[in-house]
Parts: sequence; C-alpha cells; structure tokens
Amino acid sequence: MHSVPAHQPPPDGLLLSGGLFTAVELRAMALDGLVERVYAEAYAGVGAAATPALRAAAAGSVVPPVLAGRAVVGRDAAAWVYGCAPAPEKVALLVHHDHRTTELPPFSGCTIHEVPLGPFDAIRLGGVLVATPLRTAVDVALSCPPAVAHRVLAAMAAAAALNCPLGLIRSAVAATARARGRPQALDLLDAMTGRS
Repeated sequence: MHSVPAHQPPPDGLLLSGGLFTAVELRAMALDGLVERVYAEAYAGVGAAATPALRAAAAGSVVPPVLAGRAVVGRDAAAWVYGCAPAPEKVALLVHHDHRTTELPPFSGCTIHEVPLGPFDAIRLGGVLVATPLRTAVDVALSCPPAVAHRVLAAMAAAAALNCPLGLIRSAVAATARARGRPQALDLLDAMTGRS
C-alpha cells in the first residue's frame, strides 16, 4: 500500500490512506456504509460509478513509486480495470524487457512480468498506465488457465466499447511468435469462435 501525499488530490474521486483519512478511518467509514472498497486500501463514495479510470487508479495505488511511471497494469488486473474480470489477488505489472527493474518490495500487492511492450500496448486511465484492451485479451489468452481465460475473453468480446471481438483476439494471438501458451490459447479461441 502506498499513500498519496496530502497536497495531491486523490485520483478519480478515490480516497486513499495518507490523503484526507488514515487507513483505519477509511475502514471505519466502510463499516459505517459511507464508502466502498474499490481495491486494496482505495475507497470511493457509496454508489460511485466503478469506471475503468476509477479501477485503474485503485490498482495504481499499490504500484511501488519507483515503477509508477514505467510499469503497465496488465493481464487479469487490466481485465478487471475494464470490468471483465474479478478483482485480482495481486496487480500484474508489465515492464518492457529491455528495462530491467529491481525486485518488488515485500507485500507490495504486485507481480512483475518483463515482456516486450510496443508503443501502442498501453494507455493512461485514471493516471495509471494500463494495457490496451487488445493487449490485455492476448495476455489473458496466453497466461491464464483456460477456464478463467474463457470467461474473461467472452466478457471482453461482449463489451462493444473495448472493440475486441474474438476473431481479432485470435488473429493477435496467432501473430505472437514463440509466445508461451500460444497453442493452448489458439485452441481455446478456436473453440470459442467455432473453428475447431
């Protein structure tokens, strides 16, 4: 958990410990029904719209400051940001493989994956770098267990705003050369699109 300095406004209406309230005060407010937990120690007012920007800012609240400008929220965490998966146990961070990074601090709530990242693989939501919907779908197909990937990919394909139809996801996975999990991902997508 990383607090926000008091002089910075909380991103996208989030209440973070170290801002206006302590972590204990925020938990008490949640028990009183005044705020709802978004992720980790990030809270929002009851009834606040759970937008991708709000979820991205909440996920970003656990990113260590040393990685905040270069790590991209990805995989199942990005799928959650887009509203297509449950909240992740830990936030998956993608760091370009050419930019070696240090170890994560203990109990950071994140995992690091050094991967190739192209110039169009990330967007900024809620002040946080997040993998694009297509990059997220490809990573989910390649890295998640088939049952989880099936649910997430079906939800992403059904969300018209994400513009990730299954055929496009399959083409993007097919274009990944030597990616671990590629054959299984293609089998899953073939089954989902009726190609098998």
